Amino acid sequence: MVPFNVPPYLGAELDYIKDVVKERKICGDGAYTKKCNAWLEKHVGTKKALLTTSCTHATEMAALLCKIGPGDEVIMPSYTFVSTADAFVLRGATVVFVDIRPDTMNIDETLIEAAITDKTKAIVPVHYAGVSCEMDVIMKIAERYHLFVIEDAAQGLMSTYKGKMLGAIGDFGCYSFHETKNLSMGEGGALLIKDEKDIEMGEIIREKGTNRSKFFRGQIDKYTWVEQGSSYLPSELNAAYLYAQLERADEMISDRVASWNNYYDELKPLADAGKIELPVIPKECTHNGHMFYIKTKNLKERSEFLSFMKENNVGCVFHYIPLHTSPAGKRYGRFIGEDKYTTKESERLVRLPMYYGLKKEDCQKVCEKVKDFYK
Repeated sequence: MVPFNVPPYLGAELDYIKDVVKERKICGDGAYTKKCNAWLEKHVGTKKALLTTSCTHATEMAALLCKIGPGDEVIMPSYTFVSTADAFVLRGATVVFVDIRPDTMNIDETLIEAAITDKTKAIVPVHYAGVSCEMDVIMKIAERYHLFVIEDAAQGLMSTYKGKMLGAIGDFGCYSFHETKNLSMGEGGALLIKDEKDIEMGEIIREKGTNRSKFFRGQIDKYTWVEQGSSYLPSELNAAYLYAQLERADEMISDRVASWNNYYDELKPLADAGKIELPVIPKECTHNGHMFYIKTKNLKERSEFLSFMKENNVGCVFHYIPLHTSPAGKRYGRFIGEDKYTTKESERLVRLPMYYGLKKEDCQKVCEKVKDFYK
């Protein structure tokens, strides 16, 4: 059996977790959380990184920092995970969906401006499969209309756009360290803050709305409740698990990219023959090997393909159901313009097994089964 995903484990994770237990400091914001934050700030290039309990919570923090509220509108693609929308719906905002590009499955930057109204507060580009949206265009639109840009970079750690790390381009960036991501802490995420003026409020929101962080730094002699917030701090046990992987992040990303390249090279003849479509990486982007997908002819063929792969012990899965077609999406949002690609392309996409340590022979087996299906 070739599973779809195997959560990463390198070996040092348990050693670091034992350190935490030995020190009797297992709640949030201990030594390993600080190490993770510092690593992200250095390697990603952002003013501040704050480890969180999930990417969902990082996005909720960004919504609070942008003061999103009832009556506001936030533009995003419909082809994304529900958390992208939930963070803003929880604040009372309306999510405004626009169509995607069929090449990258990212938001179509040429359609954003037509969706802007006097109620629009933010744009949320989602970097699908670790491949960047067209950020120069998006940032210029945001500047022209005085909008926030909150990057959903859940899949984008260590991917770049024109040399800039994803998550560090917009006003705020959100990472995921879920067990399906390139680097994992089981459940977890991080908020990246671009502007120094937002750091103090970010810390307050993350610490249940208190100025506790300043207290622990010795800047004040007692802390108190000063603003809205929640408990967004992950356990030190989770942070210790993650730090073992951050130390070897380059190695882990390289391993996944090698598997991605193996898939691409093996399956390109099928794509050249018009049987399938392969991922597109724009020239200004580098990717992190987060995902390898193919596109079948249509939904019927995809269903048959998935059944075939399951019968042959290969774990393949499809991905998001477009949010604008869901009950909550219809209730809390609206789709602007024509759904030319979102539904059609989402119904064709299949994700192949991808994880750190995927053996070359297993990658080969997957490719052989894909070829067998199309014989």
